[in-house]
Amino acid sequence: MKPFKHLLLAATLISGNLYAAPVLDRIAVQVDNGVILQSDIDNMVAEIKRSAQANKQQLPSDNALNVQVTERLVLTQLQLQMAERMGLQIGDLQLDQAIENIAREQGLTLNQMREQIEASGMNYASYREKVREEITIGEVQRINVRRRIQITPQEMNSLVELIKEQGMQNTAFHIGHILIEASSNSSSEELEASKKRAEKTLEVLKDGGDFRRTAIAASSGPKALEGGDWGYMNANEMPTLFAEVANTAKKGDIIGPIKSAAGFHIITIFDIKGQEIQEISESNARHILLKPSPILSEDRAKQMLEGFLVQINNGEAKFEELAKKYSEDPGSALKGGELGWADPNIYVPAFKDAMAQLEINGISKPFRSSHGWHIVQIIDRRTSDATDKFNTDRAYQLIYRRKFNDELQSWLSEIRSEAYVEEISPLKRRG
Repeated sequence: MKPFKHLLLAATLISGNLYAAPVLDRIAVQVDNGVILQSDIDNMVAEIKRSAQANKQQLPSDNALNVQVTERLVLTQLQLQMAERMGLQIGDLQLDQAIENIAREQGLTLNQMREQIEASGMNYASYREKVREEITIGEVQRINVRRRIQITPQEMNSLVELIKEQGMQNTAFHIGHILIEASSNSSSEELEASKKRAEKTLEVLKDGGDFRRTAIAASSGPKALEGGDWGYMNANEMPTLFAEVANTAKKGDIIGPIKSAAGFHIITIFDIKGQEIQEISESNARHILLKPSPILSEDRAKQMLEGFLVQINNGEAKFEELAKKYSEDPGSALKGGELGWADPNIYVPAFKDAMAQLEINGISKPFRSSHGWHIVQIIDRRTSDATDKFNTDRAYQLIYRRKFNDELQSWLSEIRSEAYVEEISPLKRRG
């Protein structure tokens, strides 16, 4: 991102003084080679206030809210700059599919969701770019944090046994979290001051203080602007530090302060619920994938698949023979396009949706996913006792998510500490 490319001025500056002419917007913070505008901060603050008002939620002071919002925007800016350096781009097709999935999850059509967004006062084009930004940041985090995570067979085996013995997969905790920061190189006086702030925060909460409002005002944690809400998590998904504490807690408990290298943590249990998974529906499918390229256009890829359908329906060719010859999915092409038995939920939404509409032996019309153009055939379906597989998969996901949460916070702290960040005074001269 080029420095200052978003800067908007109402008139030509006089004598280099930023206050010599009316200004519609100004640079609030410089972050490496990018900037955060005052309007960026103001817009996010306004959005949080609108949401809080709609949910009848109290907020901290404007100053505390501005500090939290500014810090969130600094981290966002750093990650978007990293995405640009990586050449990471989210295309319109992938974005449209993501938005369609969001609408579907809310039980809405795309037009209905668009109407709701515009009725709330938000521009739909701005909403699209916000979703693109969130997907981009998610990809940057996944790429950079995943390589920091190592899971040993011993960890997997131990957790699988624990799941079997204690049924820990059946309990999920709705977690709230506040972090009172204290760096590892803090002096004993600074550490004591942080501890006292944490104890005072805990006292306020136990006297009936609103947890979410307190988190927005005081927390340095990754979910501060969400009111410290981490959502539902299994005890093994939580950061290691307080997983054992939460596992013995009751709904409504407020626990802490718990000391770590990052500072003092306070957690609450908003809710506890059980999870029951005994069996799963699996599908065995085969597909042909064509990937558009400078040589193979989108239209040509679709036309080729339509031609394959005609050949299959006329008995001129078999699906698996065409898959071996033409499919660009190396994992399945040699097997005649067969993907094997799997829970359809593992596939990207467009592929999953196409499968759901088919009867056994049915073949889809050509459709586009984030991977390219497909046709898919359902070979068979079954319902399986997935207890062992579920326990193994669940153990991996629990360990991965726990380590991801730990490593994400460390990674964000690292890129923040290494960045050049300067807050710009409204009256500060530039140039």
